[in-house]
Amino acid sequence: MKLFTIALRLVALSLLVYSRLHYHEWLAFLNIDTHYLDIIIGFLIFLLATNLLIILLSGLYRRRKGLTKGDADNVIIGLENIYYLLLAGAVITTILGLFGIDLRTLFTSLSIVAAAIAIVSKDYISELISGIIISFSSEVSVGDYIKIGEHKGKIIDLNLTKIVFLDDDDNIIFIPNNKVFISEIVNYTKKQVKRVNIEFEIALQFIKTVEALEADLIESIQDYHTHIKPGSFNLKTGAITKDSVSLKFQYDLLRINRELEQEIRRKTVRRVVNYVKYNYSAANQK
Repeated sequence: MKLFTIALRLVALSLLVYSRLHYHEWLAFLNIDTHYLDIIIGFLIFLLATNLLIILLSGLYRRRKGLTKGDADNVIIGLENIYYLLLAGAVITTILGLFGIDLRTLFTSLSIVAAAIAIVSKDYISELISGIIISFSSEVSVGDYIKIGEHKGKIIDLNLTKIVFLDDDDNIIFIPNNKVFISEIVNYTKKQVKRVNIEFEIALQFIKTVEALEADLIESIQDYHTHIKPGSFNLKTGAITKDSVSLKFQYDLLRINRELEQEIRRKTVRRVVNYVKYNYSAANQK
């Protein structure tokens, strides 16, 4: 079906180019002003040619990288973003042309206005440029688990002005590209090993020993040990008061898996609660 669609577009493009070269001769005897027809046909030729070029480049890249039709990486997204920019520019130029406004004359005569527009829209332009750079970079990709500032989550989309990602609470967060471009980014996916930290505070009276609690927590997630780096378990102590202690249970996942991480985290937290409850009951029975 895709080849058929491409063939139709090629036929349509060929017919438009042919008519663009010859329709003046066909309509000469009618004495018709072809100004608007020139602009519309020129726009359609540009639209089809650009679309076919993007499809060709994307197809070649997908074949080279072994990507399926539904898959998209930064290069594919970057090509799509460039296509949308070119399309927006063509639409604006076409509309101005239909109103008889020459684009070069417009910017020359309205240089002060153009400068003011550039100043006002500099942030938007900066986001567009940053979005294109990010799209073609290998620093972040769709599907990566990253941390930007105080936000942490999985990237679900890269567009012209925003990075969209899903945080650990299933909130969809939009961050401007220019902020991402100048921010420090922690990409856990590129590291291929993710350290998970589970912090909690527990009363001292409910702890037999830190070693016993650590062993109990490790035992509680035994079913997930195949997903965790051997020897990476660690229970760190933090602030200690006369009644309680802050603890941090750590382990390294062999690969980034947000769902698995949440599942292990949930089971660990429940194990801590059950541990406290059990020791509380045992203490009351004495």
